[in-house]
Amino acid sequence: MEEKAVKVKESAGYIVFKIVNTIFMILICVMTLYPFLYLVAQSFSSEVAISQGRVSIFPVGFNIETYKSVLEKGDFISSYKNTVIYAVIGTFVSLMFSCFLAYPLSKKELKINKFLTKFVIFTMYFGGGIIPNYVLMKRLHLDNTVAGFIIPSMLSTYYIILMKSFFSDTPKELEEAAELDGLSPIGIFFKVVFPLSMPIIATMILFNAVGYWNNWYNAFLYLDKKEMWPVAYYLKTIISGASTSADPGEATAEKLQISANIKSCSMVLMALPIICVYPFVSKYYVEGMMLGGVKEWYNTSILVRGNPLW
Repeated sequence: MEEKAVKVKESAGYIVFKIVNTIFMILICVMTLYPFLYLVAQSFSSEVAISQGRVSIFPVGFNIETYKSVLEKGDFISSYKNTVIYAVIGTFVSLMFSCFLAYPLSKKELKINKFLTKFVIFTMYFGGGIIPNYVLMKRLHLDNTVAGFIIPSMLSTYYIILMKSFFSDTPKELEEAAELDGLSPIGIFFKVVFPLSMPIIATMILFNAVGYWNNWYNAFLYLDKKEMWPVAYYLKTIISGASTSADPGEATAEKLQISANIKSCSMVLMALPIICVYPFVSKYYVEGMMLGGVKEWYNTSILVRGNPLW
């Protein structure tokens, strides 16, 4: 005899909560999407429509003059290639170094870990500063190099703490079984721990890739050669007028057109690759952020101050 499923009647309070929660989430989505949709619409709108404030989320006086001006420049394509190189190399190097630091810190049996964890957290609050870092990079002859762009942003204490928390939740039985099978500690990490840590790995890849993609400050400090600029710094110079998008012989109307919506065009071009990649890693991103992050900050606060409410 089949058992009938018992249908639980929702209370009035729960129904009200669902309605309010739905409305709130819709408002959040609208507030999040509207600025980007406005930028896209403005980048395709005419200068007159923008100056009159007639642009909302749909282009008015559709045109692509600004996109043509930016994309037809050889420097833009070159800077895009540089950014891809910096993002790929920087993300890989940052991920490997963060893993190699976070994994040993996750081992509670290592007595020195308490001191090392405090030292890592100490670097979050106290750094050398811009001038010492700049002088150091110059002395090491790392200016105008790929390493000079990547190294200053290579490690993040916050990312290391997140990874440490995730690694600490890996079942010890699996690592012990791998050790009995003759795997070295490095082999255990790459063949057991690393595959099981894809949520946090994907999260760190996204964080680092976005960071390097949007990074113009390192280029401002350490890259003097224009052919090595990333796209973020190149577009910044366009916005600030350091690299104009109109030649002296072009019509004044076109110059006005470009100056009116070039900021929107630049922001859209910068955000587009990340928007295209994010849907493929969003699942892992949410899992990586939810697992263990709050717990690790709680434990770290006790370790540093002895009080979780500092």
